[in-house]
Amino acid sequence: MRSRYSAYALGLDDYLRRSWHPSTRPLAIELDDGTAWRRLQIVDRDRGAAGDDVGVVEYRAAYRSPHGAAVLHERSRFRRENGHWFYVDGEILS
Repeated sequence: MRSRYSAYALGLDDYLRRSWHPSTRPLAIELDDGTAWRRLQIVDRDRGAAGDDVGVVEYRAAYRSPHGAAVLHERSRFRRENGHWFYVDGEILS
């Protein structure tokens, strides 16, 4: 999760595509140059430890866009395959 947040903050769309599970990966990722990611807070984690192949991370990511400051609150699902974690999907929370 932290590496994907950093990739969004640095505009690394190639990394985001590689870390997205092939079953849900979009054809293209369009990053908004006007968005500045400010802070990541991990709220909760379910599984995702050394012996797990699936995990869920709930986080809040603070950002600033041309529309003002906001927070993205999501519960994301991840899957480990061949020793690598992949983002599967997420549920936006209020």
